Amino acid sequence: MDSILSFLSDISWWLWIIIVLAIVALRDILQRKHTISHNFPVIGHLRYWFESIGPEIRQYFVANNREELPFNRIERSWIYASAKKENNYEGFGTDRDIYAHQHMFVNNAMMPYQVEENHPNSIDKTFLPCAKVMGEFNKRKKPYRPASVINVSAMSFGSLSAKAVESLNKGVKMADAYHNTGEGGLSPYHSHGGDVVFHFGTGYFGVRAKGGGFSMEKMVKLVEDNPFIRAIEVKLSQGAKPGKGGVLPGAKITKEIAEIRGVEIGKDVLSPPNHKAFSNVPELVDFVEAIAEKTGLPVGIKAAIGKLEQWEELADIMKATGKGPDFITVDGGEGGTGAAPPSFADHVSLPWVYGFGDLYKLFKDKGISERIVFIGSGKLGFPAKAAMAFAMGADCINVAREAMMSIGCIQAQVCHTNHCPSGVATQNKWLQNGIDPTLKSARLAQYFKTFRKEFVEITHAAGYEHPCQFTMDDIEVNVDDHNLSKELRTTYQYEKTPVPFKSMQNLKDCIYLGGCKDH
Repeated sequence: MDSILSFLSDISWWLWIIIVLAIVALRDILQRKHTISHNFPVIGHLRYWFESIGPEIRQYFVANNREELPFNRIERSWIYASAKKENNYEGFGTDRDIYAHQHMFVNNAMMPYQVEENHPNSIDKTFLPCAKVMGEFNKRKKPYRPASVINVSAMSFGSLSAKAVESLNKGVKMADAYHNTGEGGLSPYHSHGGDVVFHFGTGYFGVRAKGGGFSMEKMVKLVEDNPFIRAIEVKLSQGAKPGKGGVLPGAKITKEIAEIRGVEIGKDVLSPPNHKAFSNVPELVDFVEAIAEKTGLPVGIKAAIGKLEQWEELADIMKATGKGPDFITVDGGEGGTGAAPPSFADHVSLPWVYGFGDLYKLFKDKGISERIVFIGSGKLGFPAKAAMAFAMGADCINVAREAMMSIGCIQAQVCHTNHCPSGVATQNKWLQNGIDPTLKSARLAQYFKTFRKEFVEITHAAGYEHPCQFTMDDIEVNVDDHNLSKELRTTYQYEKTPVPFKSMQNLKDCIYLGGCKDH
């Protein structure tokens, strides 16, 4: 009797399965939206499932160590190991094709720079401040020298989760770096002790007037209420979508984000491509000067680079008047942490090396490059790439995706969907629960410290004390074979302006002992 009941029970289960499959098959046949499902009922769904997990299959089983983009497995592994203070070395030599087009070489010195016993880097191997001071030339009331050459780039609360922003801010405090807010406004999660660069774009979130324009009154109050804001950055454009404005999908907009930004819950936020506060270059200069005068802080601009005519106009005005931005952040076309149309992300604006080279050369030819702190942003969070950037004229670098990876990002490339599996780029509370800000902030800080330590070591290998001393002749780039390889000076047709630099001890005195007037 028991065996009969068991048999009937098994039949009922199979019957239900057959009924469900029949319903699915009937639905597939009747619908016309998906051709594959219509032509191949039931089994056609496997195609969509395999497509959905395709990136993971390629990432973990198919692609080789150097093949993936935006960041390959070796690059990601180096960041993860550096953030966890694990062994980040590689054995048995490089697996890069060092003869490949555009492969970069740092020319080492016959004898490295010798670090004396009482040198700051013999005491702290991660000590590496910026050699320039933001706002020094324009005599701002509150000039700012970044205490770290590597800092967190513009990523807003909304694009990133609350716990991710909190982790980044706590981490930069531990690493003596700064945290750029991104254009989403200043949130409570930016207020955990780290230096902050307040960044805003065409939406003016956080300093937004009722009509959607810029409010100087709100800006002044924001700076007065939050003394950890050390500089202000005006976004003209960004690498992923220059000329389009920001995009924050409605699925990511919670009540808290809506209140901080002054927008509606659940509706896509599309920042306009143009600013209301200015419409031409002279008005931009006046806008920058007005903010600097009212707040006392250094004010800079951020942009991806394409056409140069308006940049030349800016340089001419700055040369003639002595006014203008204190720093310029150059974003590469290869950048981007949020949502962007592929046509923009793939094709609009120049890659960092091309864009920065064009812009720096323009300001150098005008004789004003020494007035500006140049910041590079676009996959520069690796010591050798940073050496190239400094040789070309960068004074600091900002990192976005590298910082995200240091706190757990796995490059799932679903930042725009609100389904980030690591909890870094989502407002889903369940997914965010995987982030422990105490642990992740320590990892961000360790990544920065490891980066600076290795960057200092590369600098010493090239015979210099500080990376600001790199010149265009210190880096070579493959064009073909070695007989056709070119120094950066020849490749990009300019020579970097020497950065005033006395010694690392002098920088240490400036930052920690108040021993120089520019701090």
